[in-house]
Amino acid sequence: MFLAFNRSRKVLGGLAAIALVASACSSSTATATPATSPTTAASTVASAPASSPAAGATACGTAPVTLSAYFETGFQIPFSETAEFTKEFPNVTFNITSDQYANISTSAARLLASDTPPDLIRLPTVVSLVKDKLLKNLDSYATTYGWDKWPASELLQNRVSATGERGSGSLYAFGLNYSMTGVFYNKKLATQIGMTTPPTTVADFEALLAKAKDAGITPIMQWNASKSGGGLVFPLQDLMASYGPTQPINDWVFDKAGATIDTAANLTATQHLETWIKNGYFPSDVNSIEYADANTRFTSGKALFLFNGDWSNADMDKNAAGNVGFFVFPSATAGGSFGTMASPLQYGIAASAKHADCAAFFFNWVATNAAARQINVTIGGSNPGGPADLPVPPAASGSVTNETLAVGPAIAKANGQMDFIANATGSIYASGWTPELQKMVGGKETAAGLLKAVQAEYVKEQNQ
Repeated sequence: MFLAFNRSRKVLGGLAAIALVASACSSSTATATPATSPTTAASTVASAPASSPAAGATACGTAPVTLSAYFETGFQIPFSETAEFTKEFPNVTFNITSDQYANISTSAARLLASDTPPDLIRLPTVVSLVKDKLLKNLDSYATTYGWDKWPASELLQNRVSATGERGSGSLYAFGLNYSMTGVFYNKKLATQIGMTTPPTTVADFEALLAKAKDAGITPIMQWNASKSGGGLVFPLQDLMASYGPTQPINDWVFDKAGATIDTAANLTATQHLETWIKNGYFPSDVNSIEYADANTRFTSGKALFLFNGDWSNADMDKNAAGNVGFFVFPSATAGGSFGTMASPLQYGIAASAKHADCAAFFFNWVATNAAARQINVTIGGSNPGGPADLPVPPAASGSVTNETLAVGPAIAKANGQMDFIANATGSIYASGWTPELQKMVGGKETAAGLLKAVQAEYVKEQNQ
């Protein structure tokens, strides 16, 4: 779910377009879910010229069309955008099923290979699906809509080469937004332990964890239940970026030949996470906490920190207005390297989709329509991407969205964006990271053992 953006691209007066992450997790089971209405602010913005009714008539026709969609539970953006799309093109409606990211990771291939594949689907990964010829090649649409004239880095991670490596070749997926991950913090609890500014090194951050624990405050709220996927992978990947370069991580996620997650730098990072677990910096029931519950506990003031992405901004502003801050996880040493998981929420079109042309037009509309772009900021708390010359819609004054967007220049300068390590293979999240992290919480796995086990699962899946 995460990728690197070209650091030279500037928006918001210097903000590099940053993608997330992150992978996403949620707590409810698959269910038919109607598209909900976007906020009033997002609904009343005029449509951008790049997405005209005439173009919609060509791509989706004028007769009734029902696009089948398989979306990720817990992420409001696609639901709000489909509702807005139907307002503009009333002949197009959506039949939406939602499911947790961990379930999508293991069921995407089966869904795409079925006799009635979804027109639109949230993608956990693309390489194996391309290899099995289950995703539609989007190159012709890129030419039709001019996506190839957008900043190349926006589409980079959604390309797959003839040899099966991501980052080059034909386009097989599209991002509905460009988010980033980091650390949310409770401002009142931070004041109680003397935190006046975000930490600048891992040592500073760990000192705050110890102070919180000594003060009777849960240092980090996180989810790690199987249903939602191992949320401890969020702080783990941040630690990896602080103790080593991000390129090897991207190479591993992109299935580059010879790539490995079992490196000396990653071992150091994993040992830090292991220490945090042993020190009691996470809730004792972290292995049973699901994504939605972690957010609820955090916004209700039950922990100092939460590792998550900017897609949570709306929830933070609604349930803890004015009391949530955000910072990017710091470097191992002052002035050293750091990174953040960054990328679009990837969506694809089934190779045999019934309404592929209309689905592709929806992709273009999401990135170029003014109302859709406002939804990305207002509801998703993220940069909408798209053409470099389109302005980023404003965020509400005083919102945490302004804080997440403001850290962009630092990420751009540090060259620290990376893809999500749970996206490397189709089942690496469910079969690798989640069970191994749960074992570590239970004292049945070491840092070294975790990396070796995940690498073995990675190789196994590559050879299937």
